[in-house]
Amino acid sequence: MGNPRGVRRNFERLEQRRLLAAGLLRQGIPQAEVARQVGVHRQSVSRWAEQLAEGGRKALKKAGRAGRKPRLSPADLRRIERGLQSGPEALGYETNLWTAWRVAHLIEEECGVRYDPSQAWRILRKLGWSCQRPVGRALERDEAKIREWKEKRWVEIKKKPKKKGEPSSSPTKVD
Repeated sequence: MGNPRGVRRNFERLEQRRLLAAGLLRQGIPQAEVARQVGVHRQSVSRWAEQLAEGGRKALKKAGRAGRKPRLSPADLRRIERGLQSGPEALGYETNLWTAWRVAHLIEEECGVRYDPSQAWRILRKLGWSCQRPVGRALERDEAKIREWKEKRWVEIKKKPKKKGEPSSSPTKVD
């Protein structure tokens, strides 16, 4: 079974399921039947029965959150958000482009927590920021001249398809 990747577990529902199983076990219902009624594997019910015998219903209460505790507090995230809004120039960079390295540097400067640049983007996504690439266009670009060139000059120099009936340069038939 397991937990599919990306699916959050509902700890309250899991606790209710364990407590329901505990109630059924206390009524003397066999573990295999409890497993069928609750919709879990028999080994889970066996483990819960041991926990119930050792620590009572309190042993089946929810354990809390899953996974590692976050290294950044909500206040840290707000400081990072303000730093992002002020731009990379505030950290002494010459351009206003945020890179993974710069974001990791910002997090370390603001919060004292060191993140690898590959993980810094997870923080950005959590804050609602997305990866965007700047358009690589020259500042001197003249759109009107480009449009005129495409409409007039390009039409003159563009290769045109050969007319039908003309022999190709690489015949497939050998004479």
